[in-house]
Amino acid sequence: MNLQQLSQLTTEQVNERTRQVDQLSTEQILTLINDEDRQIPDVIRGLIPNITIAVDYIVEAFQRGGRLFYVGAGTSGRIGILDASECPPTYGTPPSMVQGLIAGGFKAVKDPVEGAEDNEELGASDMDVNHIGPNDVVVGIAASGRTPYVLGAMKRAKALGAKVVGVCNNLGTPMVGLADVLLEAVVGPEVVLGSTRMKAGTSQKLILNMLTTTSMIRMGKVYGNLMVDLSPSNVKLVHRAKRIIRLATGAADEAIERAYAESNGQVKTAIVMLLGNAGFEAAQQALDETGGFVSKALEKLKP
Repeated sequence: MNLQQLSQLTTEQVNERTRQVDQLSTEQILTLINDEDRQIPDVIRGLIPNITIAVDYIVEAFQRGGRLFYVGAGTSGRIGILDASECPPTYGTPPSMVQGLIAGGFKAVKDPVEGAEDNEELGASDMDVNHIGPNDVVVGIAASGRTPYVLGAMKRAKALGAKVVGVCNNLGTPMVGLADVLLEAVVGPEVVLGSTRMKAGTSQKLILNMLTTTSMIRMGKVYGNLMVDLSPSNVKLVHRAKRIIRLATGAADEAIERAYAESNGQVKTAIVMLLGNAGFEAAQQALDETGGFVSKALEKLKP
C-alpha cells in the first residue's frame, strides 16, 4: 500500500472531534474515547443482514464437519486468536474447530514479525498448510482491508473452495472481490490517528463474538441462555458447570452431584438425565440422535 492509498482510508483520517485531545484533562480524554466507542454498535447493527449470511456459512460448515479459520495480522490477528481460543472452554469444541492464524505465526501474538503482514504468499501458504477445503470458512480480518497476508489467504481459500468472509473498516477495499460476504464496519477515524486497535479493533471483536456465539447457539451448544457444552477444566468451571445444571433443572444438590459424576462432567448429558428422568446411556443416545440439542433430546425422551 502506497502513501496515497493510505491517506485515503477512513481509518487513517484525522478525527476532527479529537484534534485537541492532548490539551484535555484525564476525564475529558476518557469521555472523548467513550463518545467515539458508543458509535460502534450502531454501525454493526446495520451489518446484521451480512453477518447473518456469514453465520449461516459457518453453521453449514460445522454441520459438515468443517472448520472456521480467522486470518489476520497484528491487532486483527490477535483478536481472531482470542475469539478462537475461547471456544473450547466455553462450548466444548475441539481446538481444531475454530482456529486463529496470524501473520508471522504464534511469535507474532506478542512480538511483531517484520514484513510478515506484507507477504501475500505467506497467507496463501498458511491456507495450504492447514488443508483448507470446501467444508471450511475463512474469515479475513484487516482494518485497512488491504493487508497482503490476509488478501493472499482469502484468495487462496476461495480457490480451494472454502467460503470466504471479509471483515474490514473501510469501504471499497480489495476484499470486495475476494469475499463471499463482506462485513465493512466503517466506524470512522480513530481518537489517535491510525490507532486501529481502538474503534476498528473493538468493532472486529464485537463481530467475531457474534459469529461464534450465534453459530454455537445454532449448533445446540446453548440451552435457554445457558452454555451447556462448557468444558469444566478447572475448579471455577466445575462450580459453573454444576450451577448451570442447577439453573436448568432446579434439582437438589445431591441429585446434581450424582448426575454430574455419572455423566463424567458432561453438563448437557446431566441436564437431560435429570429433566428426562433417564440414565446416562439413554440421555446420551437421545442427544446423539438429535444433534446435541437438549430441548430436542428431552422431547425424544417423553413417553
